[in-house]
Amino acid sequence: MEGVMPGPERKPTTRLQDAVRILSNACGAVAAALILISVLVTCQMIFVRGVLGQSTIWQTEAVIYMMIGATMIGLPYVQHQRGHVGVDLVPGLLSRGARKGLAIVVLIATLLMVATMTYYGWEMFHLAWERNWKSESVWAFPLWIPYLTVPFGFGVFALQLFTDLWLVATDSGDAFAANAHGISPEGENL
Repeated sequence: MEGVMPGPERKPTTRLQDAVRILSNACGAVAAALILISVLVTCQMIFVRGVLGQSTIWQTEAVIYMMIGATMIGLPYVQHQRGHVGVDLVPGLLSRGARKGLAIVVLIATLLMVATMTYYGWEMFHLAWERNWKSESVWAFPLWIPYLTVPFGFGVFALQLFTDLWLVATDSGDAFAANAHGISPEGENL
């Protein structure tokens, strides 16, 4: 094409950031959809029980599984949006270098915990799949489906944490590297 200048070549870290951002946002959309469906199923259950006077079979269990799934699948999105609860009293008292070091230590510790949850979540899912576990209700829902949300959610959460760790460690071009841990680009306390 004439007159079109090629854009700057994308760095691998930028591609990784983009891929993890897209995946985290997709997880957020799925989590939101699960919450919305849970609300609709709850309304349907209230109508069936309260207005029609009939019993319900699957609704309560489905809502519980969808809310667990929304929580697990929503983890990476909340991390990407910096929505987890944070206490910044100690980081606010530290120098820029110490805050960065603290952020790295916290992210590594969180990654180790999340990796452990992913491993044991996968083990739990695999057992449910292999042994064809079903819920003890009349519905007899296959338990591998809700159990799969644990290793999946924590696995994508680990990817988001790894990306955040990389950004903090390298002071890469993302607002998180500068001020999400109380570190301004100029090194001043926020």
